[in-house]
Amino acid sequence: MNIFKLSWKYLTFKPLSTGLNMLLLALGLAIITVLLLIQDQFEKKMTQDAEGIDLVVGAKGSPLQIILSSVYHIDFPTGNIPMKEAMRLSQSRLVKNVIPLALGDNYQGYRVVGTNHDYLDLQQVTFKEGKAWERPFEMVLGAVVAEQIGLALGDEFIGSHGISEGSHDHEAHAYKVVGILEPRGTVVDRLLMTSVESVWLTHDEEEAKEESEVAHQEKYHAEVAKTGFPDTEEDRDVTSLLLQYRSPMAAVQLPRMINSGTSMQAASPSFEMSRLFELLGVGVSLLQGLAIVLIGISGLGIFIALYNSLKERKYDLAILRAIGASKFQLMLMIFLEGLILTFLGAVLGILLGHSFLAILISQNDQGVVSSLQPWIFLKEELWIVLYALAVGVVASLIPAWTAYQTSIAKQLTKA
Repeated sequence: MNIFKLSWKYLTFKPLSTGLNMLLLALGLAIITVLLLIQDQFEKKMTQDAEGIDLVVGAKGSPLQIILSSVYHIDFPTGNIPMKEAMRLSQSRLVKNVIPLALGDNYQGYRVVGTNHDYLDLQQVTFKEGKAWERPFEMVLGAVVAEQIGLALGDEFIGSHGISEGSHDHEAHAYKVVGILEPRGTVVDRLLMTSVESVWLTHDEEEAKEESEVAHQEKYHAEVAKTGFPDTEEDRDVTSLLLQYRSPMAAVQLPRMINSGTSMQAASPSFEMSRLFELLGVGVSLLQGLAIVLIGISGLGIFIALYNSLKERKYDLAILRAIGASKFQLMLMIFLEGLILTFLGAVLGILLGHSFLAILISQNDQGVVSSLQPWIFLKEELWIVLYALAVGVVASLIPAWTAYQTSIAKQLTKA
């Protein structure tokens, strides 16, 4: 007697009831799958993007906004800070290295970042083609930018004002692509990087551009070699600074010194991201609660379906006993029905979860979500399958025990 085949036949005998219970279970497990994938990859990527950055200094405002705009490039900056103050900070004995960032432009929604070569070293990039910028208006593209926009080495393009797409173009100066990076799986893949000076010159008034560009090009190499910053005889601003500590003592002294003694504000990536994950945890818990409710409802539905089905086929079970099936085989058959149903629901739920994440990523090709991988399967997903099977076992306990107690004589007498 093929118990597995009998269990399958009973399930397919009522496809609508079976399909509804499977779908309810799959929806709950799909939510858990999406949460697992996002939480695992999101935290890893956020940690990877902030690696090597001890402190971010920007204009007074929200510390979290400073981190999101300067480290992850997913928010608007709080403002600009004077370059002279930035240079004084770079000379502090507590600071090992300072990397300036000048933000404010984009190309087709991808952010243009004015910085120095230390930023490329910090991100540990390798070049697929070309090299780093050496002159103003030379541009290095992240791998995703180059792929999505279709720019190649030597191409020229016009940047637009503002962080997001849709603002007016800076038509006086065209950027030239001199380097394309290998994929890194970090925020640098979605950036267009050039010198700080390029961003300054782009935002100068038309007359000032023509006069200042030649002078800056002559001084650029010598000044950057000495200080890490472009020449700053004029009153210039940068958006923020990425700092690396010289010693552990700097972590205690430097943020307080900056916040209380300057017009700037210091924010710690590790501290702010811990706060962000804590805030997001509330929403994640609510979604997990919803998923558990759906799984509970599906478990109850499986129990009701098996119990009602058992009442309808008591005569069939009695016949099976009469032709040689044991009580244990009948009980096993009911358990198999619950396990098959929940196993298929788990597989469907995992596939739905990955598919939903893939759709979400396809609709968001420039944010942090775009860097997630929807078809990476985590070992934690095996626990989802085991959890679903446990639901099937619990839902099948009472129907299976009822099948075990089936009396041949009583049922056949009723018939």
